[in-house]
Amino acid sequence: MTTVDRGLDPAPSAFEGERLLAPNPKPAGPRRRRRGGLAPYALLGPAIVILALITGWPLIQLVVTSFQQFGRAQVFGAPPEWVWFENYANVLTDPVFYQVLARTLVFSAACVIVTMLVGTLVALMMMRLPKPFRILLSVGMLLAWAMPALTATVVWGWMFDTAYGVVNYVLVNWFGQEQYFQHSWLIDPLSFFLVAGIIIVWGAVPFVAFTLYAGLTQVPDEVLEAAQLDGAGGVKRFRLIIFPYLKPIFLIVTILQVIWDLRVFTQIFALQDIGGIRALTNTLGVYIYQISIAGGEFGQGGAIAVITAILLMSISIYYIRQVTKEEEL
Repeated sequence: MTTVDRGLDPAPSAFEGERLLAPNPKPAGPRRRRRGGLAPYALLGPAIVILALITGWPLIQLVVTSFQQFGRAQVFGAPPEWVWFENYANVLTDPVFYQVLARTLVFSAACVIVTMLVGTLVALMMMRLPKPFRILLSVGMLLAWAMPALTATVVWGWMFDTAYGVVNYVLVNWFGQEQYFQHSWLIDPLSFFLVAGIIIVWGAVPFVAFTLYAGLTQVPDEVLEAAQLDGAGGVKRFRLIIFPYLKPIFLIVTILQVIWDLRVFTQIFALQDIGGIRALTNTLGVYIYQISIAGGEFGQGGAIAVITAILLMSISIYYIRQVTKEEEL
C-alpha cells in the first residue's frame, strides 16, 4: 500500500510496507467571534435603562447644580443663577480643600493597606484552622460585617471613651500605663484617625477574608505540595504560587476597598460628634456635607462632589485596566 507524497516525512505503520502521512494543516485564518444577535442587548437593556434613571439623572442634576449659585434661597423656590466655573475655581483655589484631599488620600491608603494585609492573613489562617474553629471564626466575622456602620462607631466610641472606656481601663489597671487615665483619644487628630481606622478595618476585613478564602480553595494542592517538597517556604509559596493565582481577585477587592474608603462618611461624622475636632479631622465625604448641607453652598458642594467622582473614576479605571491586562496575559 502506498500513499501520495505531500512533502512530509512518512511515518511507519503497523503493516509492513505501509507509510502514513499526516494531512496538511489548514492555514489558520482570523478567528470569528460568535455574535449573539440582539439577545444580549435585549437582556441588558432594562438594567441599563433603570440604572440610567436611578443613577444617571441625579448625576446630571449634580453637574448642573455645580455650575449654578444654588443655596438655601433656591431650595425654597428662588431661581438659581448660572455662575459656570466659579464654584470649581473657588474649590480649586481653597487651601482647605487640598488639606482635606491629602488627609483623605493618606487615610484611605492606610486603611486599604491594613485591610488587605489583615484580610489576607485571616484567609490564610482559615485554610489551616480545623473546621469547628473555622466555622466559629466565620460566624464572628459575619456578625462584625452585618453590624451597621453607625452602631459599630457608637460601640467603638464607648470603648475609647475618656472616663468609662474599656481601652483606658485596661491600659491603666492591667498594664500600669497611668498616662492613659481619662485619656481623650478623639481630641488629637492622629489618635482620632487611629480609632476611625480600627472601626473601618474591623468592618471591612470580613469581606476581604471571605473573598480571598474562596479563591484560596481553588489553588491546586498538588502545586503547593510540590513547591514545599522543593524547599519553598510559606512566604515564597505565597509570592510565587498563591498570589499569581489570585492576582485578579486581589485587584478587584483592592478596587472596591479604595472606592469604599475614599467615600467613607458615617464613621468620621459620628466620631466627630462624640469628641473629634471637625476642622482637623474632616475627610471628603464630611467636607462635602458641611459645605453643601450645613453651609448652604449646594453649588460649591456639587463641584467638590464632581471632582471627587472624577477622582474615584480615574482610580477605578486604572485598576480595571490592570485587571484587563492580567486577563489578556
